[in-house]
Amino acid sequence: MAVELTTQTREQTRARYPDDSGYVERDDVRVHYEVYGSGEPTVLLLPTWCLFHSRHWKLQIPYLSRHSRVVTFDPRGNGKSDRPRDPKAYDEREYAADALAVMDATATEQAIVVGFSMGGQRGLILAAEHPERVAGAVFIGPSFPGGGEALAARMEFDFDLEYETYEGWAKHNRHYWLSEYADWVAFFVGEMFPESHSTKPIEDGIGWGLETDGEVLVSTYDAPELTPEDARTLTSRVRCPVLVIHGGQDAQSSVTRGAALADQTGGELVVLEGSGHAAHIRHPVKVSLLIREFLDSLA
Repeated sequence: MAVELTTQTREQTRARYPDDSGYVERDDVRVHYEVYGSGEPTVLLLPTWCLFHSRHWKLQIPYLSRHSRVVTFDPRGNGKSDRPRDPKAYDEREYAADALAVMDATATEQAIVVGFSMGGQRGLILAAEHPERVAGAVFIGPSFPGGGEALAARMEFDFDLEYETYEGWAKHNRHYWLSEYADWVAFFVGEMFPESHSTKPIEDGIGWGLETDGEVLVSTYDAPELTPEDARTLTSRVRCPVLVIHGGQDAQSSVTRGAALADQTGGELVVLEGSGHAAHIRHPVKVSLLIREFLDSLA
């Protein structure tokens, strides 16, 4: 008998299962959260771009939840959260509002926020606009628009133009996402891990990416976004301690972006030489220890 593979049946056995889980709902969009461990401080692991759901934190959760309370949630657009089609639903401030709703639902008065890639923008909004809720902020490979240099390969092709052929970063394209989504996911996730022996992270990333679709991701690109001026205004308002971790070989968000974010917030910058974009996935021990050291410094 054929068995339909749902998100739950496809998922691998976890090293640590949540102690509590649930949903928050805002404007008819349900967002799924999970809580691990107990005690203080609470670490809020923010969602990244909805290409990945919260399982991209799977290598941090077991370690951090031994020492702190950990809260995660799936981004609108993937995992067990809803997948709205309206681009306005993917405004960066909607993600930040989801984070606040999850904090309220889990009785989290204050947290150390940790964001990866696009999650850095949500963390920045929280730290700047809701300082009473954020005791510290960690940014991993942040997609920070307020400084640094864009990667030349990412700027070569126009997202909205139709091309006769799509090779390399030409695949990062509206039309290609809608017609050849699976191939684009394989390309994009592969670029995330330039390190040797990255077969398992790539397989995981492709699996997570295929739990959403090209139409959802196009909606995220059509959503209101932070301008460079917005981002710099936010950094000027951050008062909490900041740690930025960036891969020296990041092919998706230049290490100069992370350096600019650290400089503008007065934070510490740690560059992991040889690491690509997703340092917490490919170098989990190093990144988890850096986060733990940051937590200890705040205590």
